[in-house]
Amino acid sequence: MNNSDAIAALAALAQDSRLAIFRLLVQNAPAGLTVGAIAEKLALPAPTLSFHLKTLTHAGLVNTAQEGRYVRCRAALDRIDALVDFLTDNCCGGNAGLCGPRQS
Repeated sequence: MNNSDAIAALAALAQDSRLAIFRLLVQNAPAGLTVGAIAEKLALPAPTLSFHLKTLTHAGLVNTAQEGRYVRCRAALDRIDALVDFLTDNCCGGNAGLCGPRQS
């Protein structure tokens, strides 16, 4: 991951609806959810959801797959892991023993 990728991912998540969509998909990983199920659970109109999914997809945080007449969305967990790794790279000057355990 580079600075541009990290900025795109963080910008995509820096909005209430997109953050809610991503968190919902993480909660439903690895199976993901159909677009209709996301819309229902978050009470988002289809055009609004489509706009937000496009932003998340372009940032590489959501993958979509056509399943018949439905579109299934999944959180790109490897991408968010790469973002966290990028943000914490060389933590404590590269001395991981100084950083202490990560809190979940």
